[in-house]
Amino acid sequence: MMIHIKNVFLIVLLFAFSEARSQEEPTYKKRVLESTEVDILSSYYSQAGDNAAVSGGIGTEELTDVTGTIVVSIPLNDDDVLTIDAGVSAYTSASSSNVDPFDGKGSANAFVASSGASKGDNWVNLKGSYTHSSDDRNDVWSANAALASEYDYFSLGFGGSYSKLFNEKNTEASINANVFLDSWTTVYPIELRPFSDGGLGFFRPDEISGNPNYSPQFTELTKKNRNSYSLGFGLSQILHKNVQGLISIDLVQQQGLLSTPFQRVYFSDVADSFIEDFHLADDIERLPDNRFKIAIGGRLNWYLNEVLSLRTYYRYYFDDWGINSHTASVEIPVKLSDKFTVYPSYRFYNQTAADYFAPYETHLSTENFYTSDYDLSKYNAHQYGLGVSYTDIFTQLHISKFGLKSIDLKFYRYDRDTSFGYQIVTAGFKFVMD
Repeated sequence: MMIHIKNVFLIVLLFAFSEARSQEEPTYKKRVLESTEVDILSSYYSQAGDNAAVSGGIGTEELTDVTGTIVVSIPLNDDDVLTIDAGVSAYTSASSSNVDPFDGKGSANAFVASSGASKGDNWVNLKGSYTHSSDDRNDVWSANAALASEYDYFSLGFGGSYSKLFNEKNTEASINANVFLDSWTTVYPIELRPFSDGGLGFFRPDEISGNPNYSPQFTELTKKNRNSYSLGFGLSQILHKNVQGLISIDLVQQQGLLSTPFQRVYFSDVADSFIEDFHLADDIERLPDNRFKIAIGGRLNWYLNEVLSLRTYYRYYFDDWGINSHTASVEIPVKLSDKFTVYPSYRFYNQTAADYFAPYETHLSTENFYTSDYDLSKYNAHQYGLGVSYTDIFTQLHISKFGLKSIDLKFYRYDRDTSFGYQIVTAGFKFVMD
């Protein structure tokens, strides 16, 4: 009998010990990112129009841009991911070439691109972000930093975000904040440069037609930096097993140089002066050094069936420069097979004009602020798109140690009722390390 009781006692001790060990050992959790992913992105962009801000609201807006970007996401452990995003863009612009329309071989004209050195440039960007997820995956923190540079522009940015999932992960609340510190190398229209700092210089006076007494009211800008501060809030909710909704609000405060130094303005109360066929600037664009923006948006995504989904979006925007805008878009992904999906899309946009906008040669020289940039004008715009995606979750195609997970191809056509339009083609390839 004693032996039997002793055995039972040992069994109880062993069970208690094993139970304690099982409580001490960590439970299994799925990694946020299983393995390193590499995204290779590229795009070709082409635009045209007749309202170039560089030449005061008239002239060619032709521009082409080719961009290449690589994004590498690296899992540091089960919970943390480091992402590096690097890109370069090379563009040729008929509009920016007319910062100096006289440096080419042909006669200067706002509707003809100059063939000089100012017709093209490169833009480079580098961004890094770090993301941490809690053990239960209900809390996600991230931090980021970015650098961007162009021939007349440099930008430093940093920020972070926090997301909280609750209600059995059916609800997500998020907040994000970012700061961008930008600086300009002030490049002015060529004919205004001799008048810098109130000087009495002259620009090729023997060649001036129209008003021969060319004397612009130009003075150099006193500020050469721009700071932008943004704060965003989001709330998403699974409304039904097939329906998800999102509402968001974004606040942006900008301070500093908010105009573009090489964009011309012409006054109706100043006599016109020309060299060749190019109208010499009366001044440059001048805008307030503060701007506050608010955007309120909402998304509704509806999974209709195994073949068809519906993604909708609406945003209302307003700022203290007098612009109010509405954006509405719809995208309809159609699943053709396990691997192929097509998604046609449409986007509508309209806005009111900024308080400081007026077309070519309609501003008055007595005004404090003025611009003829049609991005700040009243207009309606339509964008039509078509995308095709290929997905292979088993990554059967390999390049070295990387398997091809997906391919995305997109085409967009944009038309604005101010004679402006563009087309853009993008391609994206996602690779996963085995």
